[in-house]
This record gives sequence, C-alpha cells and structure tokens, in this order.
Amino acid sequence: MNTIITIGRQYGSGGREVGQKLAQHYGINFYDSELLSKVAKESGFCQEIVQQQDERPTSSFLYNLVMDTYSFGFNNTGFTDMPISQKVFLAQFDTIKKIAKEEGSCVIIGRCADCALQDFPNVINLFLHASEEFRIARAATYPDVPEEDKKNPDRLREFILRKDKQRQSYYNYYSMKKWGRSDTYNMSIDTGLLGIDGTVHLLTQVIEDFESKN
Repeated sequence: MNTIITIGRQYGSGGREVGQKLAQHYGINFYDSELLSKVAKESGFCQEIVQQQDERPTSSFLYNLVMDTYSFGFNNTGFTDMPISQKVFLAQFDTIKKIAKEEGSCVIIGRCADCALQDFPNVINLFLHASEEFRIARAATYPDVPEEDKKNPDRLREFILRKDKQRQSYYNYYSMKKWGRSDTYNMSIDTGLLGIDGTVHLLTQVIEDFESKN
C-alpha cells in the first residue's frame, strides 16, 4: 500500500474508529492523539503544551505573552516571536510531513493534515459527518465527555457543537479552505447512513481503486 488517508470529522461521527479500522485493515500506522506525542518528541515542546494547543486556533494574549518568554529549544528570532499556538501548529505541520515521507502510508485524523500534505500525490482526504442523533448516541459513550453532560441530552448537544466549532475555527484559521465543505475534500461520507463498518467497507473499495490508478 502507498496511500496516506487524512480524515476530517464532526465530533461523534466515528472518525477515530473508522481510521483505526482502516489502519488495522492495511497494517499501517494510525495517528490521532498519538500524533501529539510524536510532535512533542520531534519539536522539543513538552507534551502538555502540545495537548493544550491541539486543534485550537489561538490562545489568549496573556498566555502567549507568558509562554513566548520560553524558546522550547528554538533559537530562531522570528520563530520565537510567534504566538505559542502558531509554534505548535508549525511543529505539528512539519511532523505530519515527516511521517508521510518516512512511512508512505498511514491514517491521520484532523490537525489540518490534508493541508500539510497537499503536495503529496498519494493522499486521499476524507470528511466524515452524521446526523445529530447519531453523534449524540456515540458521544454518550466517549471517555472525554464529562459524565454530567452524558446524562443531559441538551448539555451533550452543546458539548458536541462546541467541539465542532473548535475544530472548524482551527481548520479555517490555518487553512485556505473551509472545514466540512464538500469541495474541501476528495470525499465526504455520512457515517450514520452506512454505519462504521459500512463506511470502512466503502472506503477500502475507494482506496483500492485509487491505488490502481496511481
């Protein structure tokens, strides 16, 4: 296999599970939160900082002002003058490109990976979405959702919308494209229509056809 799969996703649409199953099917590496550890190792940022900035477009002015007093191992003046959010984004951007060059095939979830790899010919960019009902039902089982939100459908809905707005603002801030819009990606799929396994089955067919033409 010689294909890199990037997956943008609405919260609760199953992007991580679909990505994991595709990676297992093809025997390739999978990067979601796993990417953060690699970014920290490659860049010299502590992992807590990388996690705090994960898919967030900007930090507060005060936070940037304080954190910019530290170079995190980078001595270039222009780089040091950047807000911490942009430093982490650039480190992540470089790590994604390094992974793609070294591995040739992998699955990467979110983090503007499609933009980082726009010059790579062997990339399929996907966006997964689903109905609110489907996503609420899935999100109620997620470990990162507060228990008090899981018990209240209105709070759970607000949590999901907040997560989507965060991802949208991050993507739109760093990209020339629009998060979730069909013409931003090679393919947009409703996971609620096919289910997780049905989506994976469809994508394996798409990927095989893509590889046969490249």
